[in-house]
Amino acid sequence: MLDYQAFTWANDLAARHDGFEDPLKIYVQASELLFAAGVVALFLFVPRLRRAAVAAVLSAGLALLVAHFLASAINRARPFVAHPHIHLFLAHAPDPGFPSDHATGAFAIGFALVLRDRLTGIVALVLALLLSFGRVALGVHYPSDVLAGAALGLLAALLLWIPALRERVDRLADALGRLVPTTLSAARRSS
Repeated sequence: MLDYQAFTWANDLAARHDGFEDPLKIYVQASELLFAAGVVALFLFVPRLRRAAVAAVLSAGLALLVAHFLASAINRARPFVAHPHIHLFLAHAPDPGFPSDHATGAFAIGFALVLRDRLTGIVALVLALLLSFGRVALGVHYPSDVLAGAALGLLAALLLWIPALRERVDRLADALGRLVPTTLSAARRSS
């Protein structure tokens, strides 16, 4: 009941404030690209954060894999399916919505980054919060969908922070990082 009440509050807020809903919709639609581009940029252009970027990608991949199986097992209807009268601001398939894939991936990236670089991670977590609120306000998820995604993202990041796994992630990041100067030099020569 509280989940639905929080959902309707956010959804009604978006419905009543077009100036708020439009920028939120643009951000939510661009978020996957923004998070992916951000992690790639960290890896390519901020050498001290290469390990963090690789940890973020691996955390997101692990969390999304678990989310896929949870969504299939739980099979929870999205708000716009369960309550056709709500305001839906994004076209979306009526597939299961628990947990939110967007929140899962964004929070996994944010938590993995915060474990390795606090400021970068906090920025990513703020963007993940905004994304999650947007997915609820725009009618695609219940608050519990995005909270479950945040929890999965945190668990995946913490799992890969265990020293034995962190060492392997770091070795992978270092190996991939050694390829970057060669790749960037070749790209500059060909242009």
